Amino acid sequence: MSDLVAVFLHLLLFKLVAPVTFRHHRYDDLVRTLYRVHNECPYITRVYSIGRSVKGRHLYVLEFSDYPGNHEPLEPEVKYVGNMHGNEVLGRELLLQLSEFLCEEFRNGNQRIVQLVESMRIHILPSMNPDGYEVAAAQGRDISGYLIGRNNANGVDLNRNFPDLNTYIYYNEKNGGPNHHLPLPDNWKSQVEPETQAVIQWIRSFNFVLSANLHGGAVVANYPYDKSLEHRVRGFRRTATTPTPDDKLFQKLAKVYSYAHGWMHQGWNCGDYFPDGITNGASWYSLSKGMQDFNYLHTNCFEITLELSCDKFPPQAELQREWLGNREALIQFLEQVHQGIKGMVLDENSNNLADAVISVSGINHDVTSGAHGDYFRLLLPGTYTVTATAPGFDPETVSVTVGPGEPKLVNFQLKRSTPPAAPKRRVPNSGQGGRVSPKKVQPRAARKKEMKKKQSQRAPA
Repeated sequence: MSDLVAVFLHLLLFKLVAPVTFRHHRYDDLVRTLYRVHNECPYITRVYSIGRSVKGRHLYVLEFSDYPGNHEPLEPEVKYVGNMHGNEVLGRELLLQLSEFLCEEFRNGNQRIVQLVESMRIHILPSMNPDGYEVAAAQGRDISGYLIGRNNANGVDLNRNFPDLNTYIYYNEKNGGPNHHLPLPDNWKSQVEPETQAVIQWIRSFNFVLSANLHGGAVVANYPYDKSLEHRVRGFRRTATTPTPDDKLFQKLAKVYSYAHGWMHQGWNCGDYFPDGITNGASWYSLSKGMQDFNYLHTNCFEITLELSCDKFPPQAELQREWLGNREALIQFLEQVHQGIKGMVLDENSNNLADAVISVSGINHDVTSGAHGDYFRLLLPGTYTVTATAPGFDPETVSVTVGPGEPKLVNFQLKRSTPPAAPKRRVPNSGQGGRVSPKKVQPRAARKKEMKKKQSQRAPA
């Protein structure tokens, strides 16, 4: 009898901590799931809201870290964003599965997951568009309503709602100008939706290094730029590839996900073909005011877009297969943040220097140090010339060789610029091409006495 009780208790415990059931989660279910994961792993998680949707629903984020709520210098920040289009729901479910998986595997002592949580801070936003999702979920899988719930409650496509910085970068590349952290227009808040504003403020508050945005409707890993130099229409000849200065790195990031995915790398999916399962966004179709380009041009974050299913709202019965096909890829992509170089930027007194610019010769895209003085620059293996600059300091340049493993630690300690020497005070000229020595300049009274003496000597007898 005792054995039966033990088995029953074991099964009960397993049920309590079992992975998220493979079903679709409405908003209330999503919130309960996030807090359940937090309650199971309270020491490595934190739930926080970055804002509200049009309808007032919270945009909740689940954070994983060995020091939740705090940035640890030299530990990078990474993020996943799902359900930007309300009717593209697989990403939402995968991120809930991932949250439960990270918690359970950390508790089970899986060293790969322990290392992941202890070496970075992971932020998971399962739904950027909870209002749209509720509309799509209420509609069901009716093909006639294929686009129902795509937009937010104001009818706006959130992936066409970010400030257009591509126009400025294309101009600057041709005519000269900043190549990173392009400024926003003064009235940008009045031009975007509440969900977009919340995300912009979020990514400006954290020094994110790597990110992926999960979508549906195709199966491909899409990388910047999304906006073509010349506008292209989806379905036309793909001749408008518009690469970033980090094109080879972005291709590698996309391939990591594609080849770790169950079938994305095969290329043939959803009636279309993408070699290696990846594509430059503009080569596929031009998209203006998208989120991944905005991340690259306004922050230090390198983001790609993952299209994960032909069916935007897949049947519940397919969710387990999709999770198994994406699980390894989701983990491997997070691990890609550990490449290139990273380090601290300090002054002569070892004080942190925020907003120092890190430039890599030959790559026309800079990054900056965060509030704690630490920086992260994703790079492929190779030898690079790297320069750190900050206003009021002399630049420092080093040569560094990057390997395929962990990032190379490259610290900078900048010296304050020496102010220019003050100009020397000019001394009155003697009229004879030389300076008059102060010792030879007689007082005025003495000069008058001398002149009278000379005059008396010249007077006739």
